[in-house]
Amino acid sequence: MDEIRHEAMRGGCLCGAVRFETTLTATESHACHCEICRRWVGSALVCVTVPPDDIRFEGAENIRSYRSSEWAERAWCDRCGTTLYYHLLVGPQNYEVALGTFDAPNGVPMTLEIFIDRKPDGYAFAGDHPRWTKAETEAAFASAGEGT
Repeated sequence: MDEIRHEAMRGGCLCGAVRFETTLTATESHACHCEICRRWVGSALVCVTVPPDDIRFEGAENIRSYRSSEWAERAWCDRCGTTLYYHLLVGPQNYEVALGTFDAPNGVPMTLEIFIDRKPDGYAFAGDHPRWTKAETEAAFASAGEGT
């Protein structure tokens, strides 16, 4: 069973120009090893899913985004370059907020890795959680009506 959190979770970029606040209900993270995420962050994107109505940004004028596919955009701080989020533009339109941008990122266990067969050999995340291949990831998202 997922741990339930009711207190606000805050975070932001390296320079402080962008801050955010969210109240999460389920505390879990996941990692994406797809080529786009790897090139965007320089490694795996480890993130937390946040519904669009549950996140508030301060300094939004400093957020820049790139539409990396028909269904999603990726955003960063325009001043310091910090990776902020992957935003799904279809379906639930959730934000996948980079775990490392939270002020207190501990206590958020990894529950899934996707595109595991695209992961570089030089690192591995510990833990007993599902690890989906590219084919498994695409099948799961296709059945849910979402893109990657």
